[in-house]
Amino acid sequence: MCFDAGMSSTVRIPTARYTSPEYFERELAQLWPRVWQLACPLDQVAQPGDYYEYRCGALSVLIVRGDDGVLRAFQNACRHRGSAICEGSGSALTELRCPFHRWTWSLAGELREIPSRRVFGVTNDELPLLAAQVEVWGPLVFVNLDLDAPSLASFLDPVPAETVWARLDEFRCTAMVSVPARCNWKTLIDGFSETYHVQGIHREMLGMADDVNGPQVVWERAGRLTQQYGLPSPRLGAPAGEVDDQYVWEHFVTVMGARVGADMMVPGPCPPIGSGETLRDVLARRVVEHQRGRGVDLARYSVEQLLDMEQYNIFPNITVLVFSDMMQVVRARPGTTVIDAYMDAMSFERHPIDDPSPRTKPLFDLEVDPDAELPLGLVLNQDLANFARSQKGLHQPGLRDLVVSRSEECRIVNLHDNLDRYVNGMSESTPSTERST
Repeated sequence: MCFDAGMSSTVRIPTARYTSPEYFERELAQLWPRVWQLACPLDQVAQPGDYYEYRCGALSVLIVRGDDGVLRAFQNACRHRGSAICEGSGSALTELRCPFHRWTWSLAGELREIPSRRVFGVTNDELPLLAAQVEVWGPLVFVNLDLDAPSLASFLDPVPAETVWARLDEFRCTAMVSVPARCNWKTLIDGFSETYHVQGIHREMLGMADDVNGPQVVWERAGRLTQQYGLPSPRLGAPAGEVDDQYVWEHFVTVMGARVGADMMVPGPCPPIGSGETLRDVLARRVVEHQRGRGVDLARYSVEQLLDMEQYNIFPNITVLVFSDMMQVVRARPGTTVIDAYMDAMSFERHPIDDPSPRTKPLFDLEVDPDAELPLGLVLNQDLANFARSQKGLHQPGLRDLVVSRSEECRIVNLHDNLDRYVNGMSESTPSTERST
């Protein structure tokens, strides 16, 4: 390995992994073309003729819903001179026509038309578009440029089975934004791979979440944190009972009041708590009542399933936050240099299981001003503000490695274990033994 794991309670990771152009180029060549990557929400390509361009560094993958209803993915390159065929996203495509010389393919990637065909002497069968693998997990579309790579299910294992309770198929994407970030993509995703930083940049959460005692488990290419909401953090250091329910209520509403139908700017008084109940019981009931007003039935879920967050980190670059009533996804994508990245944030809401309405495209900004307020809430704004500062320190000549906790930051350690397999030429290991912290 290129980083010191040893048997100590800490792991040392070279800062060059975050600053070296050479290491960045190795990632572009050896990592990104070989792994399953989250491309877009299913809602972006739900109807025939819908298309979406997924970009990662210099890679461009075109996802298309065919007129036969089949979802396909292609490397976004004309077989003539390599021009990108489609950019951005859209609807109502009936063909894939290169804007440069007008070579044309069907939505299934079959060559249809070559202007002045006689000067090329090729047949349609010789030059289909270059296919990529595409598969769906819940409301998420994944792609892989390696046609020989194992299935998405095997790559994600055991996360799909662990999330069966949440019925992810019922979620639809309502908003998606992409924000330029002045950092390496790993600096970005590391910030969503541990909760040790809550005490530093998310102080509002200390009044409504236990950021200390959340159990973590790490699998081969994924990890999970379970975190309780609706109670104070032990980091507040107050004696038992001193942090009252009003304090917790105010902080819960400030961070995620929309879940209980409360005004996040004006929390108001704590709701009455019945005999034998806790504030968590009341909050869980409020979540159920709020969703019932939307036609969504959450009565099947326990208090723990209604209030506890399950956060999944999936190699190489996404974190998926699962709640009973909503889901959020954050993706880190490399830009064109080692210190440029994009933070993509996607919000999902649950719809009734028998909802007959068609999926609609989410509110989508291809890129928003990195200095503007995100439309996705307080916590993500705080994270975004921290990325450039975190990256700046990594370039100081005396800082040669990072000291990472093997337990507290085990999901970051797992990321670098997997980077070794791809970027440093190590062979794929057999599935690791599940380990918890």
